[in-house]
Amino acid sequence: MEEVKNIRQGLLKKHYHENCPGCKVDKAKELKTDVTIRNLFNIWMVVLCSSLPISSLFPYLYFMVQDFHIAKREEDISGYAGYVGSAFMLGRALTSILWGMVADRYGRKPIVMIGIVSVIIFNTLFGLSTSFWMAVIMRFLLGSLNGLLGPMKAYSSEIFREEHQALGLSTFSAAWGIGLIIGPALGGYLAQPVEKYPHLFPKDSFWDKFPYFLPCLAISVFALVVLVASFWLPETLHNHPHSDESNDDTEALETGSNETDNNKIIQKGDNLFLNWPLMSSIIVYCIISLHDIAYQEVFSLWAVSPRRLGGLNFTTDIVGDVLAVTGVGLIIFQLAIYPALEKAFGPIRFARITGVLSIPLLQSYPFIAMFSGVSLYVLINIVSVLKNLLTVTIITGLFLLQNRAVEQYQRGAANGLSMTAMSIFKAIGPAAGGAM
Repeated sequence: MEEVKNIRQGLLKKHYHENCPGCKVDKAKELKTDVTIRNLFNIWMVVLCSSLPISSLFPYLYFMVQDFHIAKREEDISGYAGYVGSAFMLGRALTSILWGMVADRYGRKPIVMIGIVSVIIFNTLFGLSTSFWMAVIMRFLLGSLNGLLGPMKAYSSEIFREEHQALGLSTFSAAWGIGLIIGPALGGYLAQPVEKYPHLFPKDSFWDKFPYFLPCLAISVFALVVLVASFWLPETLHNHPHSDESNDDTEALETGSNETDNNKIIQKGDNLFLNWPLMSSIIVYCIISLHDIAYQEVFSLWAVSPRRLGGLNFTTDIVGDVLAVTGVGLIIFQLAIYPALEKAFGPIRFARITGVLSIPLLQSYPFIAMFSGVSLYVLINIVSVLKNLLTVTIITGLFLLQNRAVEQYQRGAANGLSMTAMSIFKAIGPAAGGAM
């Protein structure tokens, strides 16, 4: 036992390089065993800044394309709207790997700041679009230059000690999910302000000429605040040559982790495509992402469809209420419950359990339409919360696997590859939906 203890202590003696930001972060993690709220807040704000522009245009996109007068028939508007919605994902798919590689070379912080600046510039210009092609180009450039999500996923796992990585990545997932809920709300409430709030925004004013600028402006102002705050964002990348020994393995010894290789596999090698733990998690991530975007589109249509077609005949206000309740449940679960469950079951087993549970839950949706009144409202809220919790649980577990499958010097590129594959699947969804 004494010999094992000496070996353990020898492994735990890390050499910290002077003027290396990654070493400063590692040293701070070694000295501080609890979770820093500031780091959680940083992750939350940056991810929210990136996710808000993605979905904020959906409530008014149909009317925006209609105002461009590019569609010859009313039936063609949805097709053009699908192209605008897919432009962002296409741009992100083409550049995510590149941004990840740059983040592995120059650091997470510069890429995060560039991504936030792109939100400020191109999201604002999108709100000022006067033609269909200007809108498409602005969304494409926003997706191409907004490469912060991949590096931010890596950052969320690197800024915390090994036992708190699940909390960091669950914060990432929660912020992403909340952004996709708050975004449409902002777009719905703030678009066309002259019509909705005539006492505040007079007719024939600037806001009448650019009726979709206000939600974009609100998001860009928020992004500007996040940009200023990101100057104090700690850098986690090491600026010295990486060693053969994994920092994560050392942290596992330090925290007494007993995780099996199924839950924590670091595969060495420069070819990410030959890293099977990474590629398998990315494949599953793409399938879950395609399923998730299909569910989001179908759920809203099903909820507002008339009873005679098997829908719930909800108003848009009721749908918004359901999404708000879902968002609150998502925050509570991801920040307070998920880390403990992940520690108990491990990311792989927990993802498998939630995947199996989601099958009967989805099969129950057709029977929900048989209810009415208060019972229907209560039931749809419960089912919506459970469905989103199960999906985000799987995605968070996959994030953990992806970040644990590679060394730090490849983590940005690995997450960029993941974002590229996911973006391709999500770009196909809106375009195909609009064309159909």
